Amino acid sequence: MRETGRQLRRCAAVGVALALVALSAPAATAAASTAADSTAGGDTAGAVPSRLHDPWLWQATVGQRPTGPAALVFFTNHTRYLESTGVLVGRDGGYRLIPLHVAEDPGLLSSDGRHYLRPSGELLDLTTGQQRRTIHTEMRPLAWSPDGQRVLSTRSNDDSVISYGPDNQPLNDPEKPDDLFVVDPYRGTEQLVAAGTFAAHAAAAWSPDGDVLAVAGPPDVPASVAERQRLVVVDPDGGDPRWQVDLGDRRMLAGPAAWHPDGRRIALLAFDGCAGPRCTGEQAAARSMRIEFLDATTGQAVGQPLPVSASTSRIVGWRGDDPVVQQVSGTEQGEDRRTILAALPPGGGREVLVTAPAGSTDLTVPGDLLARAAFGGPERRPSPFAAPLWFYLTLAVPTLLAVALLVRRLRRRQGSATTTDTGPASIA
Repeated sequence: MRETGRQLRRCAAVGVALALVALSAPAATAAASTAADSTAGGDTAGAVPSRLHDPWLWQATVGQRPTGPAALVFFTNHTRYLESTGVLVGRDGGYRLIPLHVAEDPGLLSSDGRHYLRPSGELLDLTTGQQRRTIHTEMRPLAWSPDGQRVLSTRSNDDSVISYGPDNQPLNDPEKPDDLFVVDPYRGTEQLVAAGTFAAHAAAAWSPDGDVLAVAGPPDVPASVAERQRLVVVDPDGGDPRWQVDLGDRRMLAGPAAWHPDGRRIALLAFDGCAGPRCTGEQAAARSMRIEFLDATTGQAVGQPLPVSASTSRIVGWRGDDPVVQQVSGTEQGEDRRTILAALPPGGGREVLVTAPAGSTDLTVPGDLLARAAFGGPERRPSPFAAPLWFYLTLAVPTLLAVALLVRRLRRRQGSATTTDTGPASIA
């Protein structure tokens, strides 16, 4: 009987201990992450890791357990949401999820890595996990300013519903030119930019000093259908465009980081081969691609083109004079293909800086890390303990229930043993 009592107390103690371990794991993990970050080398702390990994299915979101400024953000379907999800890799090595809304495109990471601006107009603070709407939902952010205080955004004016008259002819024009705005994402203010007429804005880049904008996109609906673009350089505070040039259907602005750090050149991605919407995947892969440069003052071609792989999608930054580009490795197929960031030296070849897991897309590095070429950080795997509270509760509750059932069974045995022991004595 005494032995059974000891078993009851032992089982209850074990159950409580397991539950406390499960519930205290988040705090222990946070402390371990802080300690790891503080002991990291001065040259690698806060640097972009050389290799990324898929998060755990139960990985916490930024809102549930913020991990601080981002070293990199990428997108993958390999999460519990089973659709494209943002994955933040913090400067302390922690992995967190940024779930997207339905049909939402990837957003923009601020130049200091502290904020993530959604296309829906919501600003997510990566250091606190708080999110608030700061700009209109019709806006689509294109590029952060170098100082991280402004965002260049486009707004579609197309009619979502077409009205028809008695002769079955449309009464309105669903295709209307888009507007371009400079937005303060913190205060919610906006300023219209007179960049000329665009059916849509495909890409934009700020000059290194933040005083000039480069904007590209199809000027009208026929150009949009044919995938032809025009490039315009304009002051964000107003005035007529400084210059513009037709890019045709085989050249495009090389992304938000297309403006060279010296401020004198603007990079384009150009190719030879099949162009237009009817190109097959095989024809697109067979293109001969290069990086070309335009003089930022005149719009004239300048310098020598730099050959690149046909899988190059954009310039994400610069390492000195070397462009850092996003490419897809050609050794795998489909979902097994890997996205990489690589530096392209002028002598040819490439230096792989970051390798993402298979099926990942849209790698983004904060501007401050790009400015100091902070690559080569330690490769840290996602912590399986960096989970939301509900995950630990799902571990703790079954444990407590199992212990409760075991205690109940032991008590029943104790009661049966007591009845058996006292039965003969009462007969005597």
